[in-house]
Amino acid sequence: METLFLCVLCAFVVHSISNLLVRSKFPYNPTQTLNRPLAIDLFAGAGGFSLGIEQAGFDVALAVEQDPIHAAVYAFNFPQTKVLCKDIAKLSTQEIKDALQKWTTDNRRQYHHIDLVIGGPPCQGFSHIGKRRIDDARNHLVFEFCRLVKELQPRYFVMENVSGLCQKKYQPLFEELLNQFKVAGYEITEPVQLLNAASFGVPQKRRRLFILGAQIGVGKLTYPEPQLQQKSQYLTVSDAIADLPNLDDFAQLHKSDSVKLTRKQIRLLEARAMPYVEKLRNLVTEPDNFAYPRQWNPQLLTSSMQTQHQQISIERFHKTPPGKLEPISRLQRLDWNQPCHTLRAGTGYERGSYTSPRPIHPQYPRVISVREAARLHSFPDWFRFHITKWHGFREVGNAVPPLLGRALGRQVIAALKVKPSVPIAPLVLKKTQLLRLSPSQALHYWQYK
Repeated sequence: METLFLCVLCAFVVHSISNLLVRSKFPYNPTQTLNRPLAIDLFAGAGGFSLGIEQAGFDVALAVEQDPIHAAVYAFNFPQTKVLCKDIAKLSTQEIKDALQKWTTDNRRQYHHIDLVIGGPPCQGFSHIGKRRIDDARNHLVFEFCRLVKELQPRYFVMENVSGLCQKKYQPLFEELLNQFKVAGYEITEPVQLLNAASFGVPQKRRRLFILGAQIGVGKLTYPEPQLQQKSQYLTVSDAIADLPNLDDFAQLHKSDSVKLTRKQIRLLEARAMPYVEKLRNLVTEPDNFAYPRQWNPQLLTSSMQTQHQQISIERFHKTPPGKLEPISRLQRLDWNQPCHTLRAGTGYERGSYTSPRPIHPQYPRVISVREAARLHSFPDWFRFHITKWHGFREVGNAVPPLLGRALGRQVIAALKVKPSVPIAPLVLKKTQLLRLSPSQALHYWQYK
């Protein structure tokens, strides 16, 4: 035990010295003008793509999200961003420009142009999992993204969607979309590519399509090179969640989504943390992470409400080998030594509010928690989700993994030829009440915001 304590103490001292060195190199100055390009997220969800872009060095000045629950969670985690809870199809360019002007005034910044627009329009109409109806109304939202890009004229844009969008069935629609971007004055990086999050340090196999566009004359965008070339290099479930305690050991998590860990439990967690987790818990300094630090309590284990299973389900989960499907529930059991399969979001109110299939934990006879899913998605531990599991899993499953978003953001930073400022002063997260709102309360909050 003494050896364990000394190891953790040494790690803490090294981390503290590193922070002091960074702070001495970049001393906090409240009047300092930050050199950070400006970005907008048009389909923000809870903010996975936004976080990755922020980590690359952007200021995400404005986020648009129609779902009032997700918009509230976004506002909690990004107190520096102006959030509009609106239907993108009914949103005018002038509303966006007015919101940007207010953001720049509040932050004492000058607004000359938008450097980057990002977004992942709802993809269920193109998804391999769904019915893939070409007349699905949600398919039109990719053209709403294109409309706002055309009207706002950012220097660059990055649009994310499922791989089904480029399938033969949708080829006419896909070609029309690319053509409209070109008519709007953008050079598209072709061939359009699918990127696997696992190739960029995310312990999850998740392939998504990304369309990269550059305003003609500003310099073409290129796709990021995979950081991990071989499947044998992919991070695993063990890298992501092996340090976390068993949720069933905490009676509080039966009705609450958070619990305060003891110092002993924290020391054990941090001693078990793999390098991937050390970054998610801010135990090490990342030289390529330009995100604003957040004030948070590392003793809190959040987004971890238990799922209560019937005894018969627990027995079936026990018998399911790692990497295999449980035959009755059709849930897949995670394998400690492999990346996670693609995490899904489930459906919203308009599609029956179906819960996404949640993987079975590789060791315990239960499904994983929202926090465990967030770890597998590369969300840091300070990032919080709605307290209900249904909303929380939707927020994780719909998100672009932040590490993949960061890799794409770095490509735009390189094209802009800017060196982003390193923010030092931590952001204070908003009140946790935003994570507890019911749908009607969230709608009321945004109506009178």
